[in-house]
Amino acid sequence: MLENCEIESNDVLKGDYRRVVFKAPGIAAEVEPGQFVHVQITNLRDRILRRPFSVCEVDESVGRVVLVYKIVGKGTSVLSRLKPGDACSVLGPRGVPFSTPSDDERPVIVAGGYGSAATLILAKRAAKPGVLLLGAGTSDDLILVDEFERIGFETRVVTEDGSAGTKGLVTDLLRDVLRDGAAARPAVKACGPHGMLMAVGKMLLDEGLDGELSLDHLMCCGVGACFACVVKVKADNETGWRYARTCSEGPVFKASDVWFED
Repeated sequence: MLENCEIESNDVLKGDYRRVVFKAPGIAAEVEPGQFVHVQITNLRDRILRRPFSVCEVDESVGRVVLVYKIVGKGTSVLSRLKPGDACSVLGPRGVPFSTPSDDERPVIVAGGYGSAATLILAKRAAKPGVLLLGAGTSDDLILVDEFERIGFETRVVTEDGSAGTKGLVTDLLRDVLRDGAAARPAVKACGPHGMLMAVGKMLLDEGLDGELSLDHLMCCGVGACFACVVKVKADNETGWRYARTCSEGPVFKASDVWFED
């Protein structure tokens, strides 16, 4: 649906990261974990394309949608300067969501950078707490750890430079979790940089497991018309693969459905 959404707050979360809260009652009532909204940023007059943002949290009771973003270019810079009372046109919710872990599964969320922002809503809707494996280049890019811990998730942190948690990659943490002998079957949900997601998917399949990967790419139209956001998935054809649009056929795909390059 399309809503003209007033901003309730637009505050600094940490460093260049911001948390914006929209009044969006129609969208809030429909959002599922892993979906995104397409925002037309007010005052961004020379760049008309909407910007996709994963939904971080919702409060259906008051019609509130929370997005977390990082200032990385002109669009997000303009967004960061919008004030309470300003409004943006918001289209959503869009995309295929994560499935919710069942009672007999152990939620394992693998997040790179602010992939944690796209998976907090999933953690809050899980039947029981699980574990968050959060990786980043440096401690500057670790966000929302406290929010996951507040709802009972065990959090394990790794950074490439060793400035927080252990030094290494988030896939090092995942390997340990997959082999720790826990009784509950792991329900692995991953969101982060493309390279990380490819490594997570291959690891799961090598271990005889499956999981879900949020393969969101740069989107232009957000409705499946332009084919700018495609990824390779398996197909029954001569090549064994086809292009899938992450905005409409994803962004969430089963690891077993993704085509992994040799």
